Amino acid sequence: MIKLTLTTAIAAITIAGAAFAQDMPGKGVTVEPIKGSPANAWFQHMVVQLGLEALGYEVEETREADFPALHLAVSSGDASYTVNHWQPLHNQFYDKSGGDSVMVRDHAVITGAGQGYYIDKATAEANGITSITQLSDPAIAALFDSDGDGKANLSGCNPGWGCELKIEEHLDTFELRDTVQHDQGSYFAIMADTITRYNEGTAILYYTWTPNWISDVLVPGTDVVQIGVQLGDAAIDPGFAVNDVYVVANKKFMEANPAAATFLSTVEIPIAAVNAAQVKLRDGEDTVEDFRRHAEDWVAANQDQFDAWVAEAAAAGN
Repeated sequence: MIKLTLTTAIAAITIAGAAFAQDMPGKGVTVEPIKGSPANAWFQHMVVQLGLEALGYEVEETREADFPALHLAVSSGDASYTVNHWQPLHNQFYDKSGGDSVMVRDHAVITGAGQGYYIDKATAEANGITSITQLSDPAIAALFDSDGDGKANLSGCNPGWGCELKIEEHLDTFELRDTVQHDQGSYFAIMADTITRYNEGTAILYYTWTPNWISDVLVPGTDVVQIGVQLGDAAIDPGFAVNDVYVVANKKFMEANPAAATFLSTVEIPIAAVNAAQVKLRDGEDTVEDFRRHAEDWVAANQDQFDAWVAEAAAAGN
């Protein structure tokens, strides 16, 4: 009787251990995420990291790079994946890094990301400004001159970002080089100065996107208005397509890790949740530990859905 009971107990432990191993298909596998330099991409990366960890993967510290280098790292296998590819904004980076032959891009984690140009509402209404093309008029451009050279100062995008290429294209297409200065460097440092100038009553001109905390501080319709790129249109043409934020992963990594591939191909985050995380970032919760906590809080509030994604991925891995 004792011998039989002991044998049964050992068998039960063995079966439980085997089941646990099956539920952790990533055990022993290290993954290497990479993201762009903007801090506001941390939230989605942390949500994905929590899912991969639940599958048993060892997730290394997320590296950061400018977007051309980011795509090259994923394509070469130096990084496993990113959750920071904007389509169509980053199509050029994807294609130049080898595209579908070496990477997988088939799932949008965040949808409906907008972008465009904004000016303070008071200046827009006082001067009838609705389009960036009006800045070809030196008198209009001078309204946004913050450094005394007569040109409008456009708070724009870091070198190496997809939005930089589009802004530069607009400056050429609409012949604005003589009247508009594209201010570049550290985007959020430049925007901090822009916000300060607005609070001092100075006219401002800037580019931004959602999800982002900027529009929580400079509120569209209250503090600022969006201007388009076509004069006289009834509906604003922002000059930038609405984007979706995709997972881009190394093709060999995805083929070798069906559990990770399945999770990366199913997880979805509402843009409202990303915006909420951006407000916390703006308010000073800006460490890696903060970012992980934001993701953990969101997962806890959506536990059933998250568990379903993990279960589906675990089944694919077994």
